Amino acid sequence: MAHPSTPQTSRHLTLATLQRIKLWQVAHRRTHPLEYHTWDAVLTMWVMGWVGWVPTFALGDLWASLLCLLGMLAPRLYVAWRLRAHEAGRLRCDWLHLIR
Repeated sequence: MAHPSTPQTSRHLTLATLQRIKLWQVAHRRTHPLEYHTWDAVLTMWVMGWVGWVPTFALGDLWASLLCLLGMLAPRLYVAWRLRAHEAGRLRCDWLHLIR
């Protein structure tokens, strides 16, 4: 069961949700350039994780497989971190409504 303050959708990010966040980032890249570049880095790690897990698994590189797993979880971890920081009042997350 999800924590009451954590929306269930933040645990299950779909491709549509990732795209909505990306479109928001693109639309606001002039006013939020750091968020824009950070989200690009998160998505890059996500793609690298999905593309890299097969070769690392086939070659038996456990350490690289763990990095690929971390990359695959990058969007979920980033959104969860932003959600906690927003709820704690440490930073404002203007695109949070896209995942609720």
